[in-house]
Amino acid sequence: MNMKVLYASSEALPFAASGGLADVAGSLPQALRNRKVACRVVMPLYGSISDEMRASMKFITSIMVPVSWRRQYCGIFEAKAGGVVYYLIDNEYYFKRNSFYGHYDDGERFAFFSRAVLEILPYIDFKPDIIHCNDWQTALVPVYYSTLYANREGYTGIKTVFTIHNIQYQGKYSRDILGDVFGLGEEHASLLHFGDCVNLMKGAIECANKVTTVSNTYAGEILDPWFSHGLDPILKDRSYKLSGILNGIDVKNYDPETDKDILYNYNAKDFSNKAKNKAALQEIFGLPVRDEVPVMGIVSRLVSHKGLDLIKRIMWELLNLTDMQLVVLGSGDWEYESFFKELAAAFPEKVGLRLGFIPDMARKIYAGSDLFLMPSKSEPCGLSQMVALRYGSIPIVRETGGLKDTITDSGDGKGNGFTFKTYDAYDMLDAIGRALAAYADREGWQKLVERALKCDNSWGKSAKEYIKLYESVL
Repeated sequence: MNMKVLYASSEALPFAASGGLADVAGSLPQALRNRKVACRVVMPLYGSISDEMRASMKFITSIMVPVSWRRQYCGIFEAKAGGVVYYLIDNEYYFKRNSFYGHYDDGERFAFFSRAVLEILPYIDFKPDIIHCNDWQTALVPVYYSTLYANREGYTGIKTVFTIHNIQYQGKYSRDILGDVFGLGEEHASLLHFGDCVNLMKGAIECANKVTTVSNTYAGEILDPWFSHGLDPILKDRSYKLSGILNGIDVKNYDPETDKDILYNYNAKDFSNKAKNKAALQEIFGLPVRDEVPVMGIVSRLVSHKGLDLIKRIMWELLNLTDMQLVVLGSGDWEYESFFKELAAAFPEKVGLRLGFIPDMARKIYAGSDLFLMPSKSEPCGLSQMVALRYGSIPIVRETGGLKDTITDSGDGKGNGFTFKTYDAYDMLDAIGRALAAYADREGWQKLVERALKCDNSWGKSAKEYIKLYESVL
C-alpha cells in the first residue's frame, strides 16, 4: 500500500531549529521516504529563515484561514530538502518574530497553524492518509479534525497520530479563550478542559487515533505522576493508544568519518585520530594537553531537569580528588552558568567552559572527549548520548527515558556506557568512578570505544516501527 503521511511540526531542519524536534522532523520523513512511504512536512515560514532558502521556495497560493471569528491570510509555499517536500505556512503577523516560542499569543499563533494544516489540503497535490502531529504546537490538529473536518467532503478517512516529545510543555491557557481564540463551542469544551485551564496536549491525547512518545521507557514513565506533569490520569485512560518509539539520529549528518567541523576524521575501524581531536580540544579550551588524563564532556541546556544539581553537588569534590578534565558547552539558568564559571576559575587546568549554543564546538567535544556526562532527571529520548556513541565518547547516564533504552552498563564487558539508577549525586559519582577506573585500563577502554562506535542508532529501525503504527490505524 502506498501510504501518504503529512508530518506537522512547529520546526524542522534545515529551515528552523531550536531543539531535538527539528532534528526528528528533518530526518524521520527522509527515513520514511527511503522505505516507500510518501511523507511530506508542513511547518511555519518563520521570519528567521534565510533569504537563500526562501529563494528556492515556490509560491503555491494564498488562502484565508479561520481563527475563531477572524479570517487570517495564509500563504502556502513549497520547498524541497533531502528529497522531502516541505509546505511552509506564511503569515508575517504570527511568524515574523525574533523567536519561535515564548510570545503572549502563542496559543493563537499555533491555533492558526493547526487550522492551516487542515485548510491547505484542497490546495496541495497531496491527500494524506495520516497527519502526524508533534507536541502542543500542533495538538489542535487532531482536535480540529475530529470536531470540524472529519465529515467534510475531501477530508473523510484521515487518521491522526500525535507524538509527545516532552510532556512538560502542554500548551495550557485560560478557559475563556476556548471560543474566542480556538473557535470551539462549549459542546467540545470537555475535550480540552483540564483542571482550571484549557490544555492542548490533553485535547490531542483525547482525539488522536494513536499517541506515541519518543522512547519505550518514557511511554511507561509518563503514566507516573512524577514524570507526567499532571497528565497521567488522561494517559492511563487512553493507554490503549499509547506506545513508545525511540528516535534515531541522522547518521549522515553525525559521522566522524566525514564531519567537516572536527579537525581529524576517523571511523570504527581506525579511530587513532580520536586522540588528535582530544589534544586539539584541550588546546581550544586552554587545558594542558595530556593524553593520559580522561576528558569528560557536557553539551547541554543548563537547566535543572538535565541533572545539573547532581553535578553541582559533587563536582568540586571530584575535581579535587581525581586527575581528570571537564569541558562544558551550554547556556541556560543563571544559577548553573555561574556555577560552571566559578568551577572554571577555581580549576583552570581542569575545567574548560563555553557558554552558548555553538554547534561546531559541540561536535569538537563529542569527537575529543573520552566520556560524556548526561545525568538527566528526565529525558524523553535524548539525542546527545547517541551522538556521543557515534563519535566514540562513552556516555555516563541516569537510567531514565531514552537514556535507559540506548545505554547499557559496560560492567559486564558488553555494554556501551556507565549507568546509575536513582536520582542521587553519590550514585552518579559511583558511575563516574567506575568510568574513570575503566579508562585507566587502556586495552579494555579501546574495546569499549570500538563497541560504542559500532552502535547503530540510525532512523531505520524507528522508521519501520512508525510504518507498523501507521498501518495499524489505516
